[in-house]
This record gives sequence, structure tokens and C-alpha cells, in this order.
Amino acid sequence: MAAVLRAPSLAERRFEAVGFGRSLSPARMIRRGRLRSRSGGSSRGRMGTVRCFSSSSSSSSAGSSGAVSPIEFLEEEDLGHVIRFEMSDFKMLDRVSAGLGGRGDEVVFEAVVDDETSPLYNTRVVLRRLTSTQAQRRGKRAIEVLKKLVHRRLMYHSYSMQVHGYVSSQTSSGDASFTLVHGYHGSFSLRHWLNQSDWLPTLEATLALDEESVRRVGDDTVGGPTVSRKLRIIRVLMRDLLIGVNYLHSHGLAHTELRLENVHISPVDRHIKVGILGNAADFYEDGQNNTTLDNNMDRRQMMIGFDMRCLGFMMAKMVLRELMDPLIFSKFKTFLVKGHDPSCLREFLLQTLNRSSSSGNVGLQMLDRNWGAGWNLLSSLLATKPSKRMSCLDALRHPFLCGPRWRITPSMDIIQWGLGSTAVRIIEEYIYSRPQRNRISYFIELMEMLNPNSKPKNWFELLPGTWRLIYCTGRHVGLTLRQPPARVLIGNVSLTVSRLSKQSRDLSFTSSVDFTVMTGRDWPHDKTGVDGQLQVNSPFKLMSGKRLYLKGEKNTTSGRFSFGESTDMDSLAPKLLAGRWRKAMPFKEFPSSLRVAKLASGENVDITMTFDDGEKGRGNVVQARDALREVRIQLPPEMFDLSRIVCGTFVDARHLVLRGVNGSALLFARSCLDQ
Repeated sequence: MAAVLRAPSLAERRFEAVGFGRSLSPARMIRRGRLRSRSGGSSRGRMGTVRCFSSSSSSSSAGSSGAVSPIEFLEEEDLGHVIRFEMSDFKMLDRVSAGLGGRGDEVVFEAVVDDETSPLYNTRVVLRRLTSTQAQRRGKRAIEVLKKLVHRRLMYHSYSMQVHGYVSSQTSSGDASFTLVHGYHGSFSLRHWLNQSDWLPTLEATLALDEESVRRVGDDTVGGPTVSRKLRIIRVLMRDLLIGVNYLHSHGLAHTELRLENVHISPVDRHIKVGILGNAADFYEDGQNNTTLDNNMDRRQMMIGFDMRCLGFMMAKMVLRELMDPLIFSKFKTFLVKGHDPSCLREFLLQTLNRSSSSGNVGLQMLDRNWGAGWNLLSSLLATKPSKRMSCLDALRHPFLCGPRWRITPSMDIIQWGLGSTAVRIIEEYIYSRPQRNRISYFIELMEMLNPNSKPKNWFELLPGTWRLIYCTGRHVGLTLRQPPARVLIGNVSLTVSRLSKQSRDLSFTSSVDFTVMTGRDWPHDKTGVDGQLQVNSPFKLMSGKRLYLKGEKNTTSGRFSFGESTDMDSLAPKLLAGRWRKAMPFKEFPSSLRVAKLASGENVDITMTFDDGEKGRGNVVQARDALREVRIQLPPEMFDLSRIVCGTFVDARHLVLRGVNGSALLFARSCLDQ
């Protein structure tokens, strides 16, 4: 081989020759980490610090005289930005961290680079031997993806698991062996961190949370109650994840494998690494400037939506530790796979976790904070349609992930969400004194003012389903201070709305009341007794209407719809157009009317009552009559006499507000009991 060896000049020292064995093509000179066009080749398979020049014939003869390269499926330009190692370059360690566990077609080692000429000398790395063809394709893909990301080196090193190079050889049986060499970023994946009993203080120490670091998430304090500490940690982790995934999306790549097992926290730079990217997918299959641009945009939206859904699952597991249990997480995923609206997750999880409120669960408390902002973010990440899922940039601006030092202007959607969530939280406290009742009525009025779905077509889409009654602004009657003939405990009270056909405006309302007649003397402590159910069915027609706000005395108007107390403009205007809600209102002056869905009941009403008292209850008509009378006393009259419901003033995916003829409001939450 006609090769000339000489020491590099000062101008040439910025280049270093890196040879890739017999398969290296001539007319290439590779700078460390970058490919440059140059005439020349190399006769070594390992890194060198001298420049080697050879004729093209020498390189071609070397390439034709050996066996086929075990990485012949890899193009040469795909490997120019990484280093080819030999196994002799490493000092193997006698242990492998639990968080590095791979697939069935991967063998994982930990090692230290032992080559003094390597820039990675004494660096701890991970060797991932890929034994199957599919696994080797993943390794190739990880190297290909690196080319798109490496030009923004700071972002790449901060948020991606660094791929240093590879080891390629042939086994004694002639099979190809391909080993990916990537960075070591701690012994635990994020899943292993969260499974530790003392994960909170350990992660705080690993991330070195101090006043300077928490400012990155808009906070200004450290320590505090457990809820505040966990929320601070989750903000740090989620913001790092979102920045890393957005870095991929901005380069036209989707991760497609975002799971707690694939994410690591580096104790060196305290950033989250989003994996090796062996299954990263391109947004555009055939390039952006072609006839399939629309299909590529749909593909891009679908892939971004898939990654955001995975981030939603990761956030749910980080916040709600119960979801780390495979059985509970299976129920969680089944609820979403069936197509149910993620907005109802709180209602579903309270039942799944066997809780009547969130007061005893730290995760639920975190999601309930700041007007239920956590539930809003979670439902946006897990939305049924990919097009409805929140992007990384929007999620980074979400109030749940922004600390108190950052003043975030909430969107109208978040304001509407917060009103409903806060009203439900007050109702769950079961303290119905005058201040609480006034505050709930105030929030219901605000919800009606900001109703985003006032058109009849929106009502026809959102109204069908089962709604659970949670509050009524009318009279409340209990058992404490009365001596009724029958002690009746009201259970689930729901309203089921069904549409007869897609073209029809006819609806069917079914009010269902479950109750228990407590027969024992110790009824305050023993709630057992005879179960019963009351059902009232009535047809309705839905049409457009107006709710008129009257000035001064209550009177009758010729408008399409009006009713008494709650329509007094003089009492409502100062409350709704003052203070913090002034900017949220879509109008400057108090309106004289608002659009509502007018409900007209039909004449046919069916009432059915079942009373399960075994054999002795067949003839006990008196007990059934007393029970029915007590049920009617405790229930809002609109749930027994559906014709008293005259309009709907608010509806969205979670809540429904109906108004009765006397002006009282009935607040419903979409039920998950039938899921």
C-alpha cells in the first residue's frame, strides 16, 4: 500500500482521521463527530491521531479481500458522526444497573473506556449488544437520528441519551455482532426512582433542589408540606420531559416509546434523558414538498398526539402512585380505550380508588390544586382525538406546571374548568351554611355566563349520557332534626338523557333515584335496610331560547323565556362584573339576556318504583307509601316532576346545569357508574 505518514501541520490539527476498517471508502476523511469530503483513507479500524493518505486502489483491494461486513446494511455516511470502537477499548464492570434492563434481544453491559487516545477515556458507558436483525435496525436508527439532533449539541447533550458509537464484529459462527455504545446516566430509570419508598427526598437530593434550581419552574421556596414538595418535583420532571420531547418534535421526529422505563435522570447535569431513540419516527415519509403534503400533516399530528398521550400516562403515574399497580392502571387505560372523555377522569378515579373525596390522597390533592388545573392538563394530554391533545409548548405554559412566581394568563377554557372544579370541591365538603351556599350559587352563575356551548347543536352533542346530581340551589332537607315515618337514605340520584335519533329534536329524560329504608333503631350508625329505586321517564323537546335578566321588580315579559329570582340584574351585575372576573367576561356590560337550551316536556310521564323487601314486603303497601313520600321530600322537586325543568343553561364534557321553573339550579356531573 502506497501510504505516506507525516505529522499534521498546525492548520491541519483541527482534523483527525478516524478509520472504519476494510469497508471504509476512499475519498473520505472523517472528522471526529462530523463527515468531511476529502481524498484519503485509513488502514486502521481504531481511532488514530495521525493523518493517513493512500491511493484509491489500496482501499478497494482491502475492501475486496475480506469477509462481508457485519453492518453491511448500514450506509457509510450514517456512521460518520459516531466512533467505531473495539471491545478491547473497554474495561468491563462486574455489574449492571437495574434501570438499564433491555428487551429480550438485547444484552446489556456496563464498562469504562480504557483507550487513552479516546476522548471518552475513563468515561463510564453502556454497551447494548443487539442480537436480532430487528434490534440492529433499532441501533442503526438511533445513529441516524443522532445526525438530525447533534447540530444543536447543547440541547442534545441535555435531553437525549448520548450515543457515542458502536462495536461491530463477526462471531466465530460467522454471524454479525452489533453493539451500541451510549452514555451512562445513573443506575435507575424514572420508574425505579418512583418505586423507592424514600423516592421524594432521594430525588430532591439527586436533582439538588435549592432556591436557584426551583426558580426554573417558577417557584421560590424549598421544603414545605409533602404535597408542595411532590408538586415541585413533578413540575421539574414534567418540564424537562416536555422540553426534551419538544426538541425532537421541532426536528421532525416522534419518540413513540415514551415510558417511565425508558427515561433516566442524570445526576451530573440534573436533566431527564428521553432514551436512545431507536424507534423514533419521521413526521414526513416522502418529504414536505410533494403531493402527499396533507397526508404528511395528518401523520405529523397523529405522531405528536401519540407522544403527548404517552406523556399523559407518565404524568398520571408520577402524580397518582396507585397507577403503578398494573391492575389499577389497566382499569385506567380501559376507561380511555373505550372512548370515554378524559375530562371525567376525576369522577372515575375517585370511584376506582374507593374515595368519596380527594382529601386523603396526596396525588388527588395535587391535581385539585389551583382550581383543578392538574386535571385539565391531564385530560388535555389524554384527549380522545390526537388533534385535541395539547402540544409541548402549550403544556409548558399550563398553570399546573408553572409555579407561583410566574404570572400565567389562563385561557377561557381553563377559567371555565376552574369554576366547575371549585364548585364541586366546595360541594364535597358537605358544609352547606349560608356562605358556602352563596359561593356555590355564585360559581354556577359564572359558569352560565361563560357557557361555551350555547347553541342547540352543541347541546345535542353533549347532553346525551348519564348525569349524577351533586347539588341543588333550592331547599335542602335532611334527616337530622326531623322525625319522619320512614328513615330513608338517598343514594345515587341521576338523570339519563337519550336522543331518539340524530335528526330528531326529541329527547328522553329518565330520573333514577336509589334509596334505602333504614329499619333499625340505631339508624345513625347502622345504614342497612330495604333497598328501593324510583324512576321517572318523560319526553322532551330541545329548542333555542333566551334567559332574560330583568331590572327592578320581577314581572312577566313577552320574551321567549324568563323566570324569577335568579334573573334579577341589579343583584347579579355587581357580583359578576367586579373583581377578578371582569377580564374573564366576554362582554363589558351586563347583558339583558343569554342564550339557553329551552326544554319543553311532553305529556306522557311514566313513574316506576321498586321496593325489595323479600317475602314480607309484598303486601307492605304502607311502608312503600311512606318511603315514597320521604323520597319526594328529600329530593329536589325537579327530579320527581321533570316537567318543572324548563331550560339548560350550561353544558360541557363534565358538568350540566338545568334550571327549574322556580329559578333553582341543578348541578350535575357526568357519571361513570355505568362504565
